[in-house]
Amino acid sequence: MKFAHPLVPGILIQRYKRFLADVTTSGGVTVTASCPNTGSMLGLATPGARIWLSESDSPTRKYRHTWELIEADLGQGAHIVGINSGRPNGLVTEAIQAGLIAELSGYSTLRREVKYGLNSRIDLLLSGGPDKRDCYVEVKNVHLMRTSGLAEFPDSKTERGAKHLRELSSMVEQGHRAVMVFLVQRSDAQKFSVAADIDPAYAAAFQTAAASGVEMLCYTCRLSPMEIEVEKRIEIADLS
Repeated sequence: MKFAHPLVPGILIQRYKRFLADVTTSGGVTVTASCPNTGSMLGLATPGARIWLSESDSPTRKYRHTWELIEADLGQGAHIVGINSGRPNGLVTEAIQAGLIAELSGYSTLRREVKYGLNSRIDLLLSGGPDKRDCYVEVKNVHLMRTSGLAEFPDSKTERGAKHLRELSSMVEQGHRAVMVFLVQRSDAQKFSVAADIDPAYAAAFQTAAASGVEMLCYTCRLSPMEIEVEKRIEIADLS
């Protein structure tokens, strides 16, 4: 996924009210940008950090800028991290269509945001595959890293996330295929784990879903101020 326009570099002043951030751009101008992330962004909202913003020319937008990337360093060198939780669905869609996610290849039809379960929408619904089963794909954005090399999810409690796991399990019970894709918007992850200390209920739901037949996948991304691409699959740690 290439950004439509060059990103605007800047320095983070502060993130506040969850959805806003004040930023000093490289041109010395202070702007308020929208922050498209509902999580805690633990470790990724440090004042003084180098960040990048996309810019919209829409006359109806209250805030022209959107926070996209941040530079983070856990002592092993700086890495660019994507914080926009609205990006992963499109990134995974592009990767499937390009054949970059082998586990989800071979389907003739891909639809997004299809209603299913209890008042929910599945991120991606694949059909026309070799085994004739529909494949329900939920995508989660991952950017938390507290230990170098280990990506984690979630970064805050998420009952909605646990609900999605239960609904995927229900699809398996009905004879369909169900896959949870954790997309890590950073390239410095070698392994993924559920952050059970942050949300024990989500960790329990994860284990139950995996035992019921929900497939768990985790892929990392390669990021730059020009584009984001799905890069490689990494191992998921066993919680048992």
